[in-house]
Amino acid sequence: MDEEYDVIVLGTGLKECILSGLLSVDGLKVLHMDRNDYYGGESTSLNLIQLWKRFRGSDKPPAQLGSSRDYNVDMIPKFIMANGALVRVLIHTDVTKYLYFKAVDGSFVYNKGKIHKVPATDMEALKSPLMGIFEKRRARKFFIYVQDYNESEPKTHEGMDLTRVTTRELIAKYGLDDNTVDFIGHALALHRDDCYLDEPALDTVKRMKLYAESVARFAGGSPYIYPLYGLGELPQAFARLSAVYGGTYMLNKPECKVEFDEEGKVIGVTSEGETAKCKKVVCDPSYLPNKVRKVGKVARAIAIMSHPIPNTNDSHSAQVILPQKQLGRKSDMYLFCCSYSHNVAPKGKFIAFVSTEAETDHPETELKPGIDLLGPVDEIFFETYDRYEPVNEPSLDNCFISTSYDATTHFESTVVDVLNMYTLITGKVLDLNVDLSAASAAEE
Repeated sequence: MDEEYDVIVLGTGLKECILSGLLSVDGLKVLHMDRNDYYGGESTSLNLIQLWKRFRGSDKPPAQLGSSRDYNVDMIPKFIMANGALVRVLIHTDVTKYLYFKAVDGSFVYNKGKIHKVPATDMEALKSPLMGIFEKRRARKFFIYVQDYNESEPKTHEGMDLTRVTTRELIAKYGLDDNTVDFIGHALALHRDDCYLDEPALDTVKRMKLYAESVARFAGGSPYIYPLYGLGELPQAFARLSAVYGGTYMLNKPECKVEFDEEGKVIGVTSEGETAKCKKVVCDPSYLPNKVRKVGKVARAIAIMSHPIPNTNDSHSAQVILPQKQLGRKSDMYLFCCSYSHNVAPKGKFIAFVSTEAETDHPETELKPGIDLLGPVDEIFFETYDRYEPVNEPSLDNCFISTSYDATTHFESTVVDVLNMYTLITGKVLDLNVDLSAASAAEE
């Protein structure tokens, strides 16, 4: 271990593994360590016995739930946008050859007490029961504007500079009501709160276009894909990639201590009495707790069920977004469901998650609006975890710390953090102009 590396990465969470892979592909000498004896860190995937140990303190789950090894329960479940940044990173690094993806059946939104399919195009808007007849026509015009919008073709802008016009002003031009704005902003553009309304509209229009393009890619019911056997496959795929490019992996390394010189710059990492020297450290917040601050916490429930989420057209995999306004909350709530169709549970079993940014200390009560939509559950587990973000100055200490995973059930915010960290570490912007058809071979 007494060698010198360009970068030492601590923790094998998904963000750390993607960065380790990207930096190895760039030709940097990378050492990747984890205090745990398994991959994935916070974003690991558990079988039924591991799940039982974590939440029930015993290793004897009920026999009627089926074989433990048929379960791959992701601790940070997130669907992947089919045309989004993560897929581009997967193709850029050629990690797709280690993974098999399958489309997610449904994308839904909770509105006025009911679950509805999220309309992604002007034609779907016309059919959607989310809106009355006149509102449908207005929404259709707005959808057509978004579909036709091209940043480099001013004639598609209809005289509006979307880098200046706010989303609120753009929506006002089409006369859409609050109800419509709610599902467009939260279920299509995937904003987590309502700040976007007073920000330039370009971001929201791009997000809507990404959603529609992702739906079109599979001609399925949703814009999302998900790996067979769950997300636990992703960190391992990036670990393989890093190894192919000469990266070194060490699991089960206790007490990884980051070492600094007298100026506060990182010089290496010590574990079990040995120090590996390095120029930079990349890690999750748990490895440098004095360089992060708590910014919130996530409340969530994990349920094992014997049926799909009701009112989702029998979708074997689905996301339901419950916008904050619909619940009288400050943040959205998310439902995530996956099943044996993605090989994450035995035949006939479904895994559902309900998650939100916690606003109280009572997850059972707080998550009730989402849990009520699940129908009968075989088992349910609750937990909360704190969210942290870095407060250090990487240019001074050469420590690059990821932010904790948020409550969302999709990957877009996670990848933004990874790409920003990549730029901070390397001084380069990752080129994501890739041939998206390259991933189709990996999709079943």
